[in-house]
Amino acid sequence: MKMRKLLLGVALLLAMTGAHAETVEAINYGNFEHWVTRNIKESGIIGGKTKTIYEIGPTQTINGAKAYTNHGGSPWGTSNVYAKVMGVVKASGSVVPDTHGGGKCAKLSTVFEHVKAMGIINMDVVAAGTIFLGSMQEPVSSTKNPYSKMNMGIPFKKRPKYLQFDYKVHVPAGDRTYSSGFGKKKTIPGQDYSEVFILLQRRWEDSKGNIHAARVGTGRVRFGRSVASWTKHRIPIWYGNITGHSGYKSYMGLINGDKAYYARNSKGKMVPIREEQWDDAGATPTHMVVMASSACGTAYVGTIGMTLWVDNFALVY
Repeated sequence: MKMRKLLLGVALLLAMTGAHAETVEAINYGNFEHWVTRNIKESGIIGGKTKTIYEIGPTQTINGAKAYTNHGGSPWGTSNVYAKVMGVVKASGSVVPDTHGGGKCAKLSTVFEHVKAMGIINMDVVAAGTIFLGSMQEPVSSTKNPYSKMNMGIPFKKRPKYLQFDYKVHVPAGDRTYSSGFGKKKTIPGQDYSEVFILLQRRWEDSKGNIHAARVGTGRVRFGRSVASWTKHRIPIWYGNITGHSGYKSYMGLINGDKAYYARNSKGKMVPIREEQWDDAGATPTHMVVMASSACGTAYVGTIGMTLWVDNFALVY
């Protein structure tokens, strides 16, 4: 009898331990220990300087104005780009490696990219520091619709409970600025927010090459106050239609229309992802989108100096 009780107790203990056991799965290159250094000589008409920008991938150096594709199996794209507009070569960099403890992290900043061409062009463009799962299409040939240059998301079929990462953030005082380089700068009352999010989608393509999506899982957080010390954070991933969830915010909704993200279809063309519906809470995704940014999503708008540091991205099951 005593033996039966002992065995039952051990079984219950093991069951309880198993119920609370977690698996933490690092996202490849999400510890930001390795970076690709790109040295790009800009056109003489805008000064002819060599500018250094960075990508998240195996440690190496690339010299010259060359279109970049993800190296070494890295799933990460960045807002750093090589642009060639009407023959003029320009490099833009708002994501750089920084230090965290004894290693490295990613530093994302909202900055002015200044372009001056011998009295012909003199403009500022607000550029937010952004990293995302996917790839950037280079060379960028225009400032129109920045999201159309970002191949957003990677294939993914799991159902994690959390997106986990380390962060700190600097939120400067002041309003937001809008500046696309065309027309005057505009001041928009109110500060910006840095953000990190994960979206799980079930995508399919129709006969015309349009990409449709149903939202399977959602996790999104915005930071509006400075956090000076490194902090570990977990974003819970909620499944199904979350509009009735107590933690639901308007910015967690479906992304469509002029705010749609883009992906390359089976024909090789970049098309908007038409996120049209909430999926069943038990659905299996086909793709995962993870993004971290020093701004909260509106192109050419941000609080200059807003900076988000992130490190150690992982999924928790």
